[in-house]
Amino acid sequence: MVEVGELAQDFSIPDQNGHEIRLSGFPGKRVILSFHPLAWTSICARQMEALEENRKAFDALGAVALGISVDSVPCKRAWAERLGIRRTRLLADFWPHGAVAQMYDVFDSIKGYSRRANIVVDEFGRIIFVGEYPATAVPDMQDVLDVLQAQEKSRRAEEQVPEI
Repeated sequence: MVEVGELAQDFSIPDQNGHEIRLSGFPGKRVILSFHPLAWTSICARQMEALEENRKAFDALGAVALGISVDSVPCKRAWAERLGIRRTRLLADFWPHGAVAQMYDVFDSIKGYSRRANIVVDEFGRIIFVGEYPATAVPDMQDVLDVLQAQEKSRRAEEQVPEI
């Protein structure tokens, strides 16, 4: 798996509406890459719903969440509609199959889909958080919020230090 401090690799894959999304397309933002195995499963649904439910908190902290799985665009679109996800982008890492999951070393080549993980990339393109979770557990978004809040607090403290 990738490690904290590494430079995140850029990628471009479509969201549930067919729009190409680039990691580098969020200048000045921190990006939460929330990998999940497959659409239409209850635990993955709760993981994506948690992203949507925390969207305002993420916005307030200068972050955007992206849900990523190996499912196709039509599958992601239907699933997002079924779940009522309107603001969170659900990305289709469909072809080349699991390329982004492979890039971030969360792809399970035996099962053919990504492991469950959250990776946070800061506004400078560095990985600041990596969390892998059991396939049977919904990731606690508080881990991600804690990292974002700590970084925000640190940045504010740095802004208040007078230059000599």
